[in-house]
Amino acid sequence: MVQKAKILLVDDRPENLLALEAILSALDQTLVRASSGEEALKALLTDDFAVILLDVQMPGMDGFETAAHIKRRERTRDIPIIFLTAINHGPHHTFRGYAAGAVDYISKPFDPWVLRAKVSVFVDLYMKNCQLREQASLLRLQLEGGQPAAGDKESAGLLAELSARLAAVEEQAEALSKQLDESADAAAVATAAHLERKLTGLRRALDALEPGAGSGAGQVPSQN
Repeated sequence: MVQKAKILLVDDRPENLLALEAILSALDQTLVRASSGEEALKALLTDDFAVILLDVQMPGMDGFETAAHIKRRERTRDIPIIFLTAINHGPHHTFRGYAAGAVDYISKPFDPWVLRAKVSVFVDLYMKNCQLREQASLLRLQLEGGQPAAGDKESAGLLAELSARLAAVEEQAEALSKQLDESADAAAVATAAHLERKLTGLRRALDALEPGAGSGAGQVPSQN
């Protein structure tokens, strides 16, 4: 069963949260509500999220301050943040949003289709990264057990399974990259490129495990 991604919705107005849920329900992912910056930070302590939709204008801790806290935490600093605002104060206000770590800045009322499409890109990238981490974990277990002998059918079978599963992720990542044209968010393009680099490193390590591949099979390239 494929694990669903979690999307954090942060807004102090219940009607806005309800509207976001209605727009994003078609993605069939897990939507988590937070009615304040403090509540959002608590949710981020225990759960992993694919993307955060963060309202700028909130009483107490506003969106900018909340984003600053998110980016200071090692666990959460790489989670994409999409700012939502009902007020347009001009370029300076927008720049402040990007400076706070946002990957996008959308003014209300927004186009539901556009918002859903943007969120979908980050959900897809998150899911591919989860699959990649799973493949890397299996590969490390294989490496810790040593390079399989040519006649070791069980090890050879595991390598074949790993190779097939990695190939599926590679195919999905390639298809996703083709969808990200020049008009796509720069952060999404950069994340996709980072994913491709990690896939390449993992493929090289897996190929090195094949019988007769040489003495360089004992290391897994960094997945950072």
